[in-house]
Amino acid sequence: MKRSLTVGAVLALTAGLAAAPAEAAAKPSIEWRSCDDAAHPTLQCGTIEVPLDYAHPSGRKIKLTLNRLPATAPQAQREGPILLNPGGPGGSGLPMATSVPAAMPAEVAGKYDWIGFDPRGTNSSEPKISCDPTYFHGPRPDYRVDAGSSAAWLAKARQYAKDCGTKNGDVLRFLNTVDHARDMESIRRGIGARKISFFGYSWGTTLGSIYGQLYPRRVHRMILDSIVGPKISWYDHNVLQDLAHEERFKAFLSWTAANDATYHLGADSKAIERLYYRIRAGLRAKPVDAAPAPGKIGPSEWDDTFYGGGYNNLRWPRMATVISAYAKKDVRPLQIAYNRYGGPWNTDDSFPIYNAVMCQESPWPRDWNFWKRDQAKVDRVAPFYTYNNMWYNAGCMFWPIKSDRHRLKITGKGMPPVLLVQATKDGATPYPGGLAMRRALPSAKLIVQDGGSRHGLLFPGAGSAHENTCLDDIAIAYLNNGTLPTGRGLIAKTCAAPPPPTAVYVEPGPTLLDDAQDGTLMPGRL
Repeated sequence: MKRSLTVGAVLALTAGLAAAPAEAAAKPSIEWRSCDDAAHPTLQCGTIEVPLDYAHPSGRKIKLTLNRLPATAPQAQREGPILLNPGGPGGSGLPMATSVPAAMPAEVAGKYDWIGFDPRGTNSSEPKISCDPTYFHGPRPDYRVDAGSSAAWLAKARQYAKDCGTKNGDVLRFLNTVDHARDMESIRRGIGARKISFFGYSWGTTLGSIYGQLYPRRVHRMILDSIVGPKISWYDHNVLQDLAHEERFKAFLSWTAANDATYHLGADSKAIERLYYRIRAGLRAKPVDAAPAPGKIGPSEWDDTFYGGGYNNLRWPRMATVISAYAKKDVRPLQIAYNRYGGPWNTDDSFPIYNAVMCQESPWPRDWNFWKRDQAKVDRVAPFYTYNNMWYNAGCMFWPIKSDRHRLKITGKGMPPVLLVQATKDGATPYPGGLAMRRALPSAKLIVQDGGSRHGLLFPGAGSAHENTCLDDIAIAYLNNGTLPTGRGLIAKTCAAPPPPTAVYVEPGPTLLDDAQDGTLMPGRL
């Protein structure tokens, strides 16, 4: 029976089953070699062949790219391999193999082999799927439905889905999270480890929890940071994102109003919001040159420049500077911010995998009239992000593989204690997801950053404005010897959020891209 998707069902839970995993016919092998990385001379690189279709493990093989920072502790103190994923879906875990251990004490990091990998179909793994690398090139049609651009977006989304099917039809249906989790099991077997640990952000929390559900006795330790609820449909999760990003946008406006001495936009957050939307509307008729990126900055590019503030409030000073400067006819800060945050992206590294996971793992409405009515209800309360998010996911209306299945049910049966980390104001993976995962995993311990909004909380690096020793110390203790907080409630421990960023007018550097860094997004949107 087809599930009815409505805004009122945002928090309704979906349950489901997946086919039992099949073991590969033979143990896969990994040949490690030096990565020739001068900064990390012990870093090793390798590839592993895995079945395209785990139901036919002796059939076609595909390749995953991996790297490994080997353990340095004495053999008796080692904890084995820990696999890493940054989210996306589609992000590369390769950079995490060096960045994550560098953010913790060497005596703890040295206990693990840190394993990064490019998930199937992405980046340097083979085959790398691609649909249309120019899909986000500008000028993008206005996201707003009332701008009359729906027909253009529908045509783009329909063609993108068609291109994905035409170019990648033989592999597309094997790009769901369950198959990614089975790849992790292949990596475990290739390494020859009895158990593995896992650390993942965002969609990586879905990947990790599904691996634990499929292979609970193969899990040593697991950290899930910035959590996707385990049962909610992907359509409904996007609605949660819309509501959470609206809240973060309102928080940004209030912060900007409180810092009128710096940005000179007035002390009324509602007036600043009206100015934001006036500028947006003006860009429809008179877009700004996007140099050095090609094309123009119109209303949609304006939106894409700003929504990342819901992932990382260190972007707020630059965002406020953009509005302040534009009000004075200075477009340079807008050009800088757009090139840093808004694209256009010249690769197709993660968006095809994002679609393959989203569109195939839970039911989506296939009727534009339904989307139009349902999303209009969301837009009335959350106009900042709703239509941006809707068109980002619109390919699921036309995806060549129709999904009537539901996400794999997570019960936690047989799993060891897991550490869950969640901010209450996260825009990308809203707080209800962390609570839902804690309820699904009875042995887990949930650590909450009260009032925090950073997406991806742990290990931002020493000296970062997002550094939080309360959170990091808990994670480090768990990695060190399995110690977890003893709190018995739904929330085992609460940590305070860092203060909001210091207001500063971000002056442009000599070139458009060399001024102060202020954080990056996770790959994709999860």
